[in-house]
Amino acid sequence: MSNANKNIILQIRNMVSSRCIAQVQNILESSTNLSIDKVYLGAAQIQVNDGNIDFIDLQKKLQEQGFDLIYDKEAALLEAIKVAVLEMIYYGNNLNSLIRNSDYLSDKLAHPYTFLSKLFSDKTHLTLEKYIILVKIERVKELLSYNEMTLSEISYQMGYSSVQYLSNQFKQITTYSVSEYKALPIKPRIPLDQLI
Repeated sequence: MSNANKNIILQIRNMVSSRCIAQVQNILESSTNLSIDKVYLGAAQIQVNDGNIDFIDLQKKLQEQGFDLIYDKEAALLEAIKVAVLEMIYYGNNLNSLIRNSDYLSDKLAHPYTFLSKLFSDKTHLTLEKYIILVKIERVKELLSYNEMTLSEISYQMGYSSVQYLSNQFKQITTYSVSEYKALPIKPRIPLDQLI
């Protein structure tokens, strides 16, 4: 007699892009005894069929590709914070200027921003505000390298109050002015999973 299917949500560290989602999907599809309901940034919703998952083998396969299963509740929330920041900046379409970052994160994660901010800085030794800025600057670098938008358009999309404010923050974080960065033959960027 077979066991009933069990629904499980796997929390997964270092998922930062649609490419990561595809990689995790492929890893899960190669595992036996499970069916995938959905894979999204930071997690996968699966059903366990007939028996148990070999979590040791799954963990090994994920780690080989730079991912990691999260078992700790605080670590899972920390990863959820990172994913929410990425979604806000990469997929928010000027959300930053319409809704304050703190309100968005509080609503999305159902915790007060002060709690999220304290947890984030305790675990990473970096303030949540600084992390948001670092992610925004990496997104700005990406948009600059495409050379499809004006700096004014990028500034608006990223929720900056002015081009000057964006330019100043960009220089402070990267040590390059925007024009210096655009003139570089190879534009240095930092992988999002290595910002902390």
